[in-house]
Amino acid sequence: MKIKLYFGQENAIKKSGIGRAFVHQKKALSLNNIEYTVDKEDLDYDILHINTIWPDSIKMIKQARDNNKKVIYHAHSTEEDFRNSFMFSNTLAGIFKKWLVYLYKEADEIITPTPYSKNLLEAYGLNTPIHAISNGVDLDKFNPTQEQIESFCKKYHIDENDKVIISVGWLFERKGFDTFVEVAYSLPEYKFFWFGDIKLSNPTAKIKKILKNLPDNVILPGYVAGDVINGAYGRCDLFFFPSREETEGIVVLEALACKAQMLVRDIPAFDPWLIDRLNCYKGKTNDDFIQLIQMIINKQLPSTIEEGYKVAQERELMNIGKQLKMIYEEVLNQ
Repeated sequence: MKIKLYFGQENAIKKSGIGRAFVHQKKALSLNNIEYTVDKEDLDYDILHINTIWPDSIKMIKQARDNNKKVIYHAHSTEEDFRNSFMFSNTLAGIFKKWLVYLYKEADEIITPTPYSKNLLEAYGLNTPIHAISNGVDLDKFNPTQEQIESFCKKYHIDENDKVIISVGWLFERKGFDTFVEVAYSLPEYKFFWFGDIKLSNPTAKIKKILKNLPDNVILPGYVAGDVINGAYGRCDLFFFPSREETEGIVVLEALACKAQMLVRDIPAFDPWLIDRLNCYKGKTNDDFIQLIQMIINKQLPSTIEEGYKVAQERELMNIGKQLKMIYEEVLNQ
């Protein structure tokens, strides 16, 4: 069995969650001794496992069909997580949904990260079999060392008395960037770091206005990877993720793997795998978040870190690779 993993226009979105999911797929297959290629011209494969939704995807699907290959589409995107993102995303959302349905219908089977995103796709009227498999997390990589933590603290002048709250992602309304800043205004005694590429986020008018009026305690380092982001996960007092819509949220898994205390918005994407007051804390409003942050920082609520780490362990890449292998075998045996 040989898999062709396809990721179109990789440079455009390699910093995104989809980009990291692609990296995870390669490692998950390697850990399970599943042969794969990423060569676009290679025809020596059994299944095309396609990750992206650019127009070039049609060419790859046609190539696969012309050579009697099976096709699995990895549905990372939905209309719901397209909305409230970059400029004009809401205007284009209806067309985007039709495009997704057109592409996803071309597959023999579909993989998507969570039961929630599976339910969304089924509601689109797709009759193709859909499987919910997490994007997974690399426990070896997201395991902060003391040196990484010190590197983060040195770079951003963090001392031992600072209370540090972080988030990671595009600067979208959908991601809750506006909420993050509003909450930071109410808690000036804490440092709030949001890691994400500002320019590539293509901010809406609302986000641009927020960016011009940031409180002093909000720090935007831009896109950061490697030792520094690991150090941020390891040093933070809280990972605060107020996203309004996700298919999964890879950065949540990364933070859990790094044993960061977790606070998320209470949205369907996190059900049933994130459980309030067991492996995370959940809030719905700014007042909820402010109260929860204060209580977490002041140790008035019990830690959920160890239970959160179990969530990451269940989604480590060896396990993800085993689940992918089962789907591949199912498709080949059809």
